[in-house]
Amino acid sequence: MSDIEFHRIKRLPPYVFEHINPIKAKARAAGVDIIDLGMGNPDLPTPKHIVQKLQETVMDPRTHRYSASKGIPGLRKAQASYYQRRFGVKLNPDTQVVATLGSKEGFANMAQAITAPGDVVLVPNPTYPIHSFGFIMSGGAVRSMPAEPNDNFLAVLDRAVRHSIPKPIALILNYPANPTAYVADIEWYKEVVKYCKKHDIFILSDLAYAEIYFDDNPPCSVLEVEGAIDIAVEFTSLSKTYSMPGWRVGFAVGNERLISALSRVKSYLDYGAFTPVQVAATAALNGSDDCIKEMRQTYHTRRDVLVKSFSRAGWDIPAPKATMFAWIPIPKQFAHLGSLEFAKLLIEKAEVGVAPGVGFGEYGDNHVRIALVENEQRIRQAARNIKKFLATGKGQSNV
Repeated sequence: MSDIEFHRIKRLPPYVFEHINPIKAKARAAGVDIIDLGMGNPDLPTPKHIVQKLQETVMDPRTHRYSASKGIPGLRKAQASYYQRRFGVKLNPDTQVVATLGSKEGFANMAQAITAPGDVVLVPNPTYPIHSFGFIMSGGAVRSMPAEPNDNFLAVLDRAVRHSIPKPIALILNYPANPTAYVADIEWYKEVVKYCKKHDIFILSDLAYAEIYFDDNPPCSVLEVEGAIDIAVEFTSLSKTYSMPGWRVGFAVGNERLISALSRVKSYLDYGAFTPVQVAATAALNGSDDCIKEMRQTYHTRRDVLVKSFSRAGWDIPAPKATMFAWIPIPKQFAHLGSLEFAKLLIEKAEVGVAPGVGFGEYGDNHVRIALVENEQRIRQAARNIKKFLATGKGQSNV
């Protein structure tokens, strides 16, 4: 039996970060202070009023029982209210909102709900891995799309639809984007919605970084487009907005048919998040936005320090307009290594961890992703380490 290979597991490639994590662990075990800018794991504390609501609620033993798979009513109402005030989008909390165990779980379960074996799904490349592998694990086939939201995307979309057999069932969007930090505007969304409605293609939009932006133009929602709700569902998360990554609270909102399908799948798989967590999440959504603004400013400051200090070190970084990531081309002298070997080299020679771009798709292999998960002092130290590495670092990884 030990030689049996499971069908769904065979469809998954080796996880790129499994090559990086042991190297970081080995270095730390040897006493090396690795400045880890690789994983997008927020270091900022969850706001106190949210934690206090959790503490208050957890003391009631009635909240320790099974919860509601689609989310408690108050939480779904709070998410609907958020969409109304933030995007001007009116949602029915009973039929157009479902709470998920993070947006990642929401995507994976939506893929199970709507994908038949062989179905084609259009996915940006590079992108967050669950956007592709949720559908691959569900038996679907993925066709890569450009990551940047521009006219070329629309041209490739048309070509993909005309030449895919069978016709694609869904298009994945993710703006502000992880890992590329691209941002889409409402006019571009209008063109995409118009095309997808014409060709009966669902849109699944990942809006996890809606509240982390660095100019005067807040990211928009695809559901702001008139008629988009006929074909679209959008996924959001409290992980980055309120620095609640371990709480695992997210949402899917939009088209009733898709939300119903997701809710039915979830009803067989889980009982929802722990009720006190849902109550605290409700308090987050219904509370003041001051904590969001403070965290946004922190990321903004870190972004500016990153761009300035790394530029001085000899590695120019395009300033992201949104998200907590910078998407950076590998320096020319190391481009031949590819992102995985270059990331290994940075750990060994500069004591800095980054995410290899190939982990987000083959078209990301000439980039690495840096997360704004360390304070300004640590970012400056990373830049000093990299300056020394760029001045003397040559050759390939020893691993």
